[in-house]
Amino acid sequence: MLLTAAEATGLARALREAMGPWRKPLAVHDPAKVVLDLAVAVALGGDALADAAVVRGEPGVYGPVASEATISRAIAALAKDAGKVERAVAAARRAARSVAWERVGERAPNHAISAANPLVVDIDATIVVAHSEKESAAPTFKKTFGFHPLVAFVDHGPGGTGEPLTMLLRKGNAGSNTAADHITVARAALKALPGIDASRPGKKVLVRTDGAGHTHDFLDWLHARGVQYSVGFTLPDVMPELYALVPESCWQAALDADGDIREGAGLVEITDLLAGKGLLKGYPPGMRVIVRREHPHPGAQLRFDDVDGYRLTAFATNTARGQLQGLELRHRRRARVEDRIRIAGDTGLANFPLQRFDQNRIWLAIVQLALDLTAWTQLLALHDTDARRWEPKRLRLRVFSIAATLARHGRQHLLHIKTTAPWADLVVTGHSRLAAVPP
Repeated sequence: MLLTAAEATGLARALREAMGPWRKPLAVHDPAKVVLDLAVAVALGGDALADAAVVRGEPGVYGPVASEATISRAIAALAKDAGKVERAVAAARRAARSVAWERVGERAPNHAISAANPLVVDIDATIVVAHSEKESAAPTFKKTFGFHPLVAFVDHGPGGTGEPLTMLLRKGNAGSNTAADHITVARAALKALPGIDASRPGKKVLVRTDGAGHTHDFLDWLHARGVQYSVGFTLPDVMPELYALVPESCWQAALDADGDIREGAGLVEITDLLAGKGLLKGYPPGMRVIVRREHPHPGAQLRFDDVDGYRLTAFATNTARGQLQGLELRHRRRARVEDRIRIAGDTGLANFPLQRFDQNRIWLAIVQLALDLTAWTQLLALHDTDARRWEPKRLRLRVFSIAATLARHGRQHLLHIKTTAPWADLVVTGHSRLAAVPP
């Protein structure tokens, strides 16, 4: 199913064309095929180059797969031009994403997007622990040792999962709120979106981040491109004074994840109060600051910045229209990116298996390919089933690993699925849908 998705979206062909410069004239194994085989192995649960043995053992399904030594040499060769390879793979992924989204029509994340219904891009960082001295591994702000990649995902909404747009490998001691890194990732993410002018996407794209994205340089960069943003906002030290100036009648009820009223939680906009104190100087025009108050959960330890028994959090947005409740709920749904990162951890991101930093950059590109293949398989073949929202662990257990036999008859290849397998119908339906898509 994964390989058929690669053919149906044109990913396999796009990779061959994009990675042509790295194929040696007499090479038996195309580097694009090596990378795609690794991506499939990672999608099936692998977390090291040696796990390509999973696909090497079934040449009738996956074709000839390079040996471990050949794969290692291929990755080392690609790492010498890591930057160019990353851009080549990103271009191939963008082309395939364009095909995938076009072929699913109304189910595509970019269908009928507008200022009121923007395409959502979530940016966040994560920690990947290293258990040995690898190049550029360093102590992290969480007192661990490893790497600190910054990632961007496009949100598929409540009906689906998501897919990666770009990932930036960074040293473990890279700053959480480094504006230059956020700009690099945001630029690459916008460029990865089909049908979007990356230089000025406009209000039909929304960029969400946590408080790490709350920097003047990053907000100015987003403002210059006309995109909507929703970022965490650090409240000033004078917040207790400002809180006392807000009449109780100004607070609106907040909503929970299901859109129902959440008891004890309130919202208010304090843009004018901050501006009156001169606390919004240097920020782009049109920025609004919205505060949420809520009593700490039972058992939670009170903090020195809690005010009047409430825990206060805030976010900034340039969206001019919409109720505070809807804007705040939209921002809190940024938590979906945490699920995307966890899923990426189950798909190769939990470990950088190689010694050199540039080699691990290639590994990160392979992880993104694996996540793309999984997401596009669900989008194209499993869209009207519960499997559309299944995470990789469940997909591997129920769909990607199933008792079957490959046979040849009348110059045809026949795949016999064990009829007593609990999800045999799901596998047959999904594979048939993919096979029916013209390559």
